[in-house]
Amino acid sequence: MAPPAPPHPAVLLHDAVALSGRFPLLAGVDLEVAVGETVLVEGPNGAGKTSLLRVCAGLVPLASGEAVVLGLDPVRHRNQVRRRIGLLSHASHLYDDLTVNENLRFAVRASGADTDRIGESCERWGLTGRLLRTSAAKLSAGQRRRVALAVLTARWPELWLLDEPHAGLDPAARDILDRLVGEAGASGVTVVIASHELGFVESLADRAVTVTGGRVTAHRTLGAHPTPTPAPAQTPTPTQPPGAGLTPAPEDPAGATPVTDSDRPVERLRSVDPAAPGTTGEVAHVA
Repeated sequence: MAPPAPPHPAVLLHDAVALSGRFPLLAGVDLEVAVGETVLVEGPNGAGKTSLLRVCAGLVPLASGEAVVLGLDPVRHRNQVRRRIGLLSHASHLYDDLTVNENLRFAVRASGADTDRIGESCERWGLTGRLLRTSAAKLSAGQRRRVALAVLTARWPELWLLDEPHAGLDPAARDILDRLVGEAGASGVTVVIASHELGFVESLADRAVTVTGGRVTAHRTLGAHPTPTPAPAQTPTPTQPPGAGLTPAPEDPAGATPVTDSDRPVERLRSVDPAAPGTTGEVAHVA
């Protein structure tokens, strides 16, 4: 017997209007995304793709219309929604004076997620050895992007909102991300990807919606992505997230550093206000 359908869609926008001053960011969007669906939001720059994701994340309130995310109002129930979604934005929102390890642990803790997946996530994204002990201020743009994606991987939330996710990544990291999105969709995670790089994204999504002038103007069906085949070199363990099995980047010759607490990182992390904007990667680092 088929499992019962979810009681509500993952995302529901009805006649959603959002403003920046008097400028319309969204001009009456109607969109429904089912639980477990992967949807591409396409359109030219300035069409409203990023604004749509930020509305879903509770960062932009509606001037009129309706927004329901995971059965909740994303503004009135912002804290509840933020713990269940991951937003990957253009900026990584890392603390430059904290190391990669410290940034990861703080971001995951601030989201209310378990920290036991951080080690596997770091290996997946090549954040090992000396790199874990490197301050964020010394990272390249691509490395900062990997850290933000490692936070998302470690948290494994119910809804992923990815804004131009391939930007700043090298080909190897793009392949890792594609496998990750495929595994997330196969595990029942809902994924919404805003992108104009259709060649990188179309094969990952079940369907696409076109945003033009702050409205959804078209829909098209895409081939549902197949369940990815795990890399033969790794076998998921019960403690790993559903997306375990990607081939990690080569380990630093100095050897991997275990992701553990130390007196200095804990003391520094506690000095940071988890409620401060940008602390966990856009939805207070929702990623």
